[in-house]
Amino acid sequence: MKIKKVLISQPKPASEKSPYYDIAEKYGVKIDFRPFIKVESLSSKEFRQQKVSILDHTAIVFTSRHAIDHFFTLCGELRVTIPETMKYFCTSEAISLYIQKYVQYRKRKVFFGNTGKFDDLLPLIVKHNTEKYFIPMSDVHNEVIHDLLVKNNIAHTEAVMYRTVSNDFKEGESFDYDMLVFFSPAGIQSLIKNFPNFEQKDIAIGSFGPTTAKAVKEAGLRLDLEAPSAAAPSMPAALDNFIREHNK
Repeated sequence: MKIKKVLISQPKPASEKSPYYDIAEKYGVKIDFRPFIKVESLSSKEFRQQKVSILDHTAIVFTSRHAIDHFFTLCGELRVTIPETMKYFCTSEAISLYIQKYVQYRKRKVFFGNTGKFDDLLPLIVKHNTEKYFIPMSDVHNEVIHDLLVKNNIAHTEAVMYRTVSNDFKEGESFDYDMLVFFSPAGIQSLIKNFPNFEQKDIAIGSFGPTTAKAVKEAGLRLDLEAPSAAAPSMPAALDNFIREHNK
């Protein structure tokens, strides 16, 4: 199993300094970036069916840049003007800074956690427990945030504002890879949808995260590379080790 061409199921890195480019040069392999999934906003009609009023809330919780993009996109379609008094609570500083794409940051009250995890943001929310929180969510989400807010008696409303869908391959689009790398169960579902007669044979499959690994196995596929691990905490590190071993 020699690896010559790899498909990373994520968008192409914005920076030329991505470790994936280093791997490609180091081992003389071709690495393509092609997401198997994409995120899209609900329509204004779909959102209205949830019967939620954004302006009934005094604070918004953002857990990702996707949430920010689709929140403000839908607000525009719904002709909802967010008041200057609205507060924003973000799971990381990077996410909080992204709000500047849509509002004047210096005029807003923005709070953020340090680790990117909701657990780290929770103490700030509890500290401001008189706010009424609005939480934009994906159609696929767990109940961790809901359970923590309920446990701490935080008034809040969750609403689906965006969804994950298959990013379908076009007819004639090439698919001749020695290795496929996935980062979510939805990516595996998209693979099966796009190629219902997919036969793995000698194609190596790598996954990041336990839920993705589980999805690979449940789809009846062979998992050749699982990350993260103690030896390789990131997918680039794991991929580097894998290619070095198989391309001896």
